[in-house]
Amino acid sequence: MKIALIGATGLVGRKILQVLEEQQLPLDSLILVASERSLGKEIWFKNRPIKVVSMQTAIDEKPDIAIFSAGAAVSLHHAPLFAEKGTRVIDNSSAWRKNQEIPLIIPEINADVLKKSDRIIANPNCSTIGMLMAIAPLHRAIGIKRLVVSTYQSVSGSCTKGIEQFRKEQKGEISLNPAYPHTIYGNVIPQGGDFCDNGYTTEEEKLVFETRKILRAPQIAITATVVRVPVLVAHSLAVNIEFECAFDIEQIHELLHSMPGLVVCDDIANKQYPMPLTAADKDAVFVGRIRRDYSIENGLNMWVVADNLRKGAATNAVQIAKLLIDDVFFDR
Repeated sequence: MKIALIGATGLVGRKILQVLEEQQLPLDSLILVASERSLGKEIWFKNRPIKVVSMQTAIDEKPDIAIFSAGAAVSLHHAPLFAEKGTRVIDNSSAWRKNQEIPLIIPEINADVLKKSDRIIANPNCSTIGMLMAIAPLHRAIGIKRLVVSTYQSVSGSCTKGIEQFRKEQKGEISLNPAYPHTIYGNVIPQGGDFCDNGYTTEEEKLVFETRKILRAPQIAITATVVRVPVLVAHSLAVNIEFECAFDIEQIHELLHSMPGLVVCDDIANKQYPMPLTAADKDAVFVGRIRRDYSIENGLNMWVVADNLRKGAATNAVQIAKLLIDDVFFDR
């Protein structure tokens, strides 16, 4: 088993290496790719150094799987070159998510759409993954009519650039290469991504499109507001759901408790609910503040928190890789 990691020196790339080691995938060879300035650099994996190689070297090696975490432009150009060699590509960028021919996968939710012929597989947006881990079991059982979502996204969602701006401002310094149009430390910015012609942002549009695609439910009405907050790691979401039919709160709890990879943390008597500090560096997605919305018929409110670098990116990608390695997949 030969796996290539493109973007190995980046924030998510480093996290993928960590998760690969933790998950103990059956690797015979790991090929690390980064920008030209990192060629020859050594990165430690499983107590041994591995040298960073060029993209072309990795393509020529014909890896079984290539995990991309190097931006949409890199993925659009190079992923097909790996696919032509028979490599299965797992892409963390937004490059392929809207392509109807490319599966957009959260393994716990829609692994069944994967086919042996798939050569490029898209990893969803970090906020989408966290939210869908909580709402997918509810949609399957009850049916969702409408979603109103507000996300509170950490600065690590903007990779190293966002963290560096936060750290500099925390020390009273000015960031010369800011990730955001305003100060983030001690502030809240109601913008994620670039603005579209309709007044929504690209991050908000991703949440809408990807939710419908993954749930295979184009009829769901969705509106979203993305907010950047001065938190280092873990995205939080306030999720308001209007169901197609009546439900019991006990039923909601049972469905959430039965979802693999989801942890219900909902003990208001003891002030226990999901928070970024407790979700950081965890693979699970956490859900709490589960309560009926009395302002509409069949309404529900939830609060969801997930580490955007792990389940929101690295862990989900490695889980997809495990699916590809699994004999069940290759037998299809």
